[in-house]
Amino acid sequence: MAAAARTVFARSAALRTTASPLTTATTTAARAPRLSSNLTRRAIRYQHQSRRGYASEGGSNPNPSSSSGSNPAIWLGALAVLGGAGYWGYSSGMLRGTSSSEQGVGAAVKGAAFTPKTEDFQAVYDAVAKALEEHDDYDDGSYGPVLLRLGWHASGTFDKETGTGGSNGATMRFPPEGDHGANAGLRAARDFLEPIRARFPWITFSDLWTLAAVCAIQEMQGPKIPWRPGRQDRDVSFCTPDGRLPDASQGHDHLRAIFGRMGFNDQEIVALSGAHALGRCHTDRSGFEGPWTFSPTTLTNDYFRLLLDERWSYRKWDGPRQFQDSKTKSLMMLPTDMALVKDKKFRPVVERYAKDNEAFFKDFADVVMRLFELGVPFATGEDARIVFKSSFD
Repeated sequence: MAAAARTVFARSAALRTTASPLTTATTTAARAPRLSSNLTRRAIRYQHQSRRGYASEGGSNPNPSSSSGSNPAIWLGALAVLGGAGYWGYSSGMLRGTSSSEQGVGAAVKGAAFTPKTEDFQAVYDAVAKALEEHDDYDDGSYGPVLLRLGWHASGTFDKETGTGGSNGATMRFPPEGDHGANAGLRAARDFLEPIRARFPWITFSDLWTLAAVCAIQEMQGPKIPWRPGRQDRDVSFCTPDGRLPDASQGHDHLRAIFGRMGFNDQEIVALSGAHALGRCHTDRSGFEGPWTFSPTTLTNDYFRLLLDERWSYRKWDGPRQFQDSKTKSLMMLPTDMALVKDKKFRPVVERYAKDNEAFFKDFADVVMRLFELGVPFATGEDARIVFKSSFD
């Protein structure tokens, strides 16, 4: 078993809050010198902080230089400039840390058009990445796997014959679809994203869920996933019927029927199954229990390697039929996982990915990109995809 499979789980801290703007010019003017002083102190503190960089953020401010002098006019002029800068910074949202991406909805409410650009979507990505880094109070220390599952399940309802389902609509917000058995536990992912949606209210839930899934993959050291916006949210009448997502208790025929309905072939079925390298099952959701790999918050080809290298036997317990590894009895595989190595057409793909992580990443990135676009009626001109910078770049 590869040592790389035993990756340590990530840990982190808590989200920031923002301050309220002043309501009168008099109060603002009175506080301007103090605000300018606070800005200077905060800039100095920020420069000494050490943390990951995010692509939508600028560099830290340089240390303000100090100088001595006795000319009162110079000091009065400097104070006037600082006071003006403090007033402008406060009124424009600088002290609240509000980016142009966050202010965009305000412009829209006032009647001005706001068309998000690549940097605005990058800002959303960065906010998700930051939240993933700071919140370690979920499975194995990361919300990443459940965010990927949210994007996957929102997209995997597509039916190519009827053109219904898919990521367009975010209809899992409503009880009929949100209550489907396959979507049990996904409220945690939707709730995790609510503060980010409140911060960037111009983005649709449909775009946010798939963007967050892309972010989760990349932040868990997976491949770059090209992504494009353009999904629109829909009402409850567009909820898909139950039964469109895979049933883990089934075999290879079921996999071909479910994924074939979406338009995927055998190789793509195996590539998408590689997402099981991440996360774990829960008895209070699917009924199954345990992780697939020793590193459930890092995406690698270990899922395929373990499928082939380990000896798997039925677990003796009161739950549904699942498999466990013979050595540690800490890992599990589902019947649909085992179908990949038992089927004569699936198995060669499993073997190829087990030997070549780069081949797996390449195919996984391509098929996930397509999965997240199923059923989306992109408008003319929305064919340009974004490749987000991760916090590791």
